[in-house]
Amino acid sequence: MKEIVLHDQWLVKAAVEDVFNLITDFEKFPEHFPKVVESIQVKKREGNYVEMEAIVRSFGKKFPVQMKTHILPGEGFISDNDSFKFGTSGHEEMLLSKSPEGTLIDYTYRVSIHNVCLRLVATPLIRWYSMKYWEKAVISELRKTLEK
Repeated sequence: MKEIVLHDQWLVKAAVEDVFNLITDFEKFPEHFPKVVESIQVKKREGNYVEMEAIVRSFGKKFPVQMKTHILPGEGFISDNDSFKFGTSGHEEMLLSKSPEGTLIDYTYRVSIHNVCLRLVATPLIRWYSMKYWEKAVISELRKTLEK
């Protein structure tokens, strides 16, 4: 099955530590990023490994996602996500690095759509729409919250 690879980079004019603290505060994701997350429940936490169940918003729909996430202290997170109801699985990386102007966010999401019919319809939409929406729903909120 062919993956759809979504990738972009953004600059947030804030310290890496501040961006890291916000993007790894998973319990408050619905508060900080309500356009993409309705709820998150942490089911297991062992050091920097977290398993969560989330209700996410995408393409005007809400659906459950199971997340197995590795927090990389001071650098972001890597997460393997499954949405059995929507029929997708993905590998997400949100990596942070210092920049002279603040924090560079390097975001990659590799998604597989398991339903062939949905794949035909969703692939062009996901490629065109997803990163634009992510920038508006997450990156813009980070900038509003952290940039002074």
